Amino acid sequence: MIRRIIRKRRPAPALTGISLEEELALIRVELMYGLRVNREAYLRRKVDERNEMASRMREQDPAGMLAELRGSLERAVRPAVVDLESRRRSRPSQGPEPA
Repeated sequence: MIRRIIRKRRPAPALTGISLEEELALIRVELMYGLRVNREAYLRRKVDERNEMASRMREQDPAGMLAELRGSLERAVRPAVVDLESRRRSRPSQGPEPA
C-alpha cells in the first residue's frame, strides 16, 4: 500500500524537494488526523527555515552557536537526580523467605 501511495504521489514544486521520509510523515498526518497538507506551503516553510538557519549561522561564531545549543538542550532536558542511598535504605532486604 505504501509503495502504491509513493508511486502516485504528486510532483513536488520546484522550490525544493520533499524527501521520502517527509512525504511518508505528511501522508501519516493526513491519514491519522484526516487533514489535507498543502505541499507547496510546506515547502515554502521549509525554505524559509533553511534561509533563517543560514542567516543565523552567518551572524554567529561557532562557539556562540554551541553555547546557545547547549543552553537550549539544558533547558529542554532536566536531568533527574536520584539518591541511590535513600533508595537502598527504603527497599526491604531480599533474603531467603522462611518456609
